[in-house]
Amino acid sequence: MKENFINSLPPEQKEKTKKGLVWVFIFSITMFFAGLTSAYIVSMGDGFWVKVKFPTAFWISTVLILISSLPLYMAVKAIKAGDMKKTSMLLLLTTILGIAFGISQWKGYSALNQEGAHFVSKIMVTDGRYGEYYSIKMDGVLLDIEGNSYEKNGEILSEEDAQALRTFMMNFDLGTDFKKSFNLAQYGERFTFLYKDEPLSLVNGKFVKTNGETLQQLEFERLTHLARNIMDERGDFFISGKMGEDFHLYYAGKELQYIDRKLHYNGEVLSDNLQNKLLRGNSDTSTAYLFMITGLHFLHVICAVIMMLVYTIRSFTGRWDASNAVNLKSGSIFWHFLGALWVYLLLFLLFIH
Repeated sequence: MKENFINSLPPEQKEKTKKGLVWVFIFSITMFFAGLTSAYIVSMGDGFWVKVKFPTAFWISTVLILISSLPLYMAVKAIKAGDMKKTSMLLLLTTILGIAFGISQWKGYSALNQEGAHFVSKIMVTDGRYGEYYSIKMDGVLLDIEGNSYEKNGEILSEEDAQALRTFMMNFDLGTDFKKSFNLAQYGERFTFLYKDEPLSLVNGKFVKTNGETLQQLEFERLTHLARNIMDERGDFFISGKMGEDFHLYYAGKELQYIDRKLHYNGEVLSDNLQNKLLRGNSDTSTAYLFMITGLHFLHVICAVIMMLVYTIRSFTGRWDASNAVNLKSGSIFWHFLGALWVYLLLFLLFIH
């Protein structure tokens, strides 16, 4: 009924009304994202905050959505001139670029996940943290860890040794039954576990402590968590890479330093209270905000792409002519707005996140 009422208006009044509705919608979205970014800034000052590198795919998607505005702008001019063939081709190009933007965004999210930046995760590893219960000897040498890097004789493991370690730890994946008997040819020769600094023996397929006791379920679960961490190339942090280079960690707006497996704040070792807060309860809120802010924009773009696809089909099937210029112009305003909004969000997250 509302659409019929608008269509019954004189052309100038019709265009003014449709544009007004679009601008009201744009204002609502702007206020919504302003609230999200404000909440982001407020949350930063009240806890630990991770800053990660932006995936290359996000930069590619930025170029795509900015370029897409040009053919749409030309399509509006073409439909006003009554050139429907040109309008259809330009709308098709805009739609393709919009779909490419969505694909690029999805690749960006996948890249973040591969780097350990998930929507819901902790900042530091707690379950299966190397050295807390278990440590490993490799070729008779006790492995050390710094950040997410495992070291032997003070040097980061070669890719060959790292792969050998990951392959060995696959025997203790999370799905393994702790009552299972193991037949591990490499155990005791290349790899040996230490539980609370005491070596474990493998007797009749069971891991036995120095006091003769076999591992119980809780103790074995700790081993499986360690296995998963090593297989995922994770050490002390959930985010992959080196702290201070590949990602940064802040508390109350000040960057922390990581030295000898300890975090330092204002030049001093982080207090026990804050260390426990970080290890036991602090989730990665910053990455959750990153996914939420960009994801909600992504959903709006999906809606806009669907709208553009409908416009394209109507133009190719002859259901549109120059009289539909108002509809296309209103839709183009929303499309251009989403491009500008993405640039704002990108810059905001780039300089703040």
